This record gives sequence, structure tokens and C-alpha cells, in this order.
Amino acid sequence: MNDVIKEIQQALAVLSIPEKAAFFPKFFKTGKGEYGEGDLFLGVTVPDQRSVAKEYYAKISLDKLSELLSSKYHQHRLTALLILILKFEKTKDKIIKEEIVEFYLNHLKYINNWDLVDSSCYKILGRYAFENHKEDLLRKLSDSDEMWHKRIAVVGTMYYVKKGSFDLTKEFVTQNLYHPHDLMHKANGWVLREMGNKNETELINYLNQYYKKMPRTCLRYSIEKLDEELRQNYLKGRI
Repeated sequence: MNDVIKEIQQALAVLSIPEKAAFFPKFFKTGKGEYGEGDLFLGVTVPDQRSVAKEYYAKISLDKLSELLSSKYHQHRLTALLILILKFEKTKDKIIKEEIVEFYLNHLKYINNWDLVDSSCYKILGRYAFENHKEDLLRKLSDSDEMWHKRIAVVGTMYYVKKGSFDLTKEFVTQNLYHPHDLMHKANGWVLREMGNKNETELINYLNQYYKKMPRTCLRYSIEKLDEELRQNYLKGRI
């Protein structure tokens, strides 16, 4: 094993909190038949993982990072993604950015829980697609049968939302509105809520068309920041 990999793993091991290591498997649903089945946890907090990522992102190559991202330990994978984000954000080299995007796409099977998806996809894939007009990169994931791929696509549009561009978000949410998994309902509602934070009129226009058909979780997430009276009107079908 490469020395830098050992150093990162040892740094994370030192930061492990036993109580969190015991709690995280329940929080991330790792039981038999659950979405995180079999995942292992060290019990390291996200702020501590960010600190490790900042220390090592410039010291590790993509080839070596692949080993960390393919680890059976959740915190190894998240730290690897945090490192990847820093590599992407710190470079201005278009070729290196393309290599990072390709690396991300080649390791999708390891980006297999909601926090791994949500913390990374819009900062790498979403930003790259927006800046290079590569929406089909996200569309391919939205069309996938794999739930995590669909969530990557939907949450990936968060970068578009932050830039005031909403069409792709609405396209993907509508495409995946009736997905059977609650994690997609939450993702759809989350990005709609953020769209509303940016432009409430866009959210209201979308809700007026779809809210009666939405899964309840999606609706509740999407209207969370609206005026209370308006929220109740949507919840009780008065609009």
C-alpha cells in the first residue's frame, strides 16, 4: 500500500470517535436489505475529514486516490471525494478537470450513499456540465436504472440552480418524480426548495402544475421555506 494512503487512513483512524462509529451504521441504513447494506464506518466527523482532505489533496495522485475511494469504509470514500473536489476546484487546467470528471464517472459504484452523492456531485459533475454545456453527461445518469445515478443527476443540477438556471432541474425532477425510493423524493424536494430560494416564482409555477401528483415527502421538502399559509394551502390541496 502506498505511504500516502497509509498516512490518510492513519490520520482518519486517530480521529475516530467510537460513539459515532456505533451510531453511523443505523443513521446510514446499513442493515440487511437497506440502501447502505454492508457499509463500514470509522466514526470520523465530516469537519475532521475535510481537514484531512485539505492536508493531503495535493500529495496524492488520482491513481492512488482510486484505492481510497474503493475502500469498504465510508469515511475513506467520503474523504477521497472531498480530496477530489479540492483537486477540481484548485486547478484551472481544463485537461486536469476532464480527467477528474472521468475519474468520478469511472468510480460511480463507490459513490453509493446519499452523503457521498450530495457532497460531491454538483461541485464536480454539475459544475463541469454547466461550464462546458455538457448537460447530456447528467442526462445519461438521470436516464439510468441505478437510483444513486439518478440522485447524482438531480442533485448535480444544484450548481445550475445556484447560477439561476432551472430548466435542467425541472426536467430531471419531473422525469424522476414517481421514483419508488424515498431518497429520490427527498432529493427532488431538496433541489426544488433550493430553486425556490433562488426564485420563488419558478417554484410556485412548478408546484402549481405538479404538487397534487407529488409524493408527499417531495412536496414537504420543496415547500419548506415558503410562507406558512401558502405551505398549508399546498399541503391541503387548496390551490
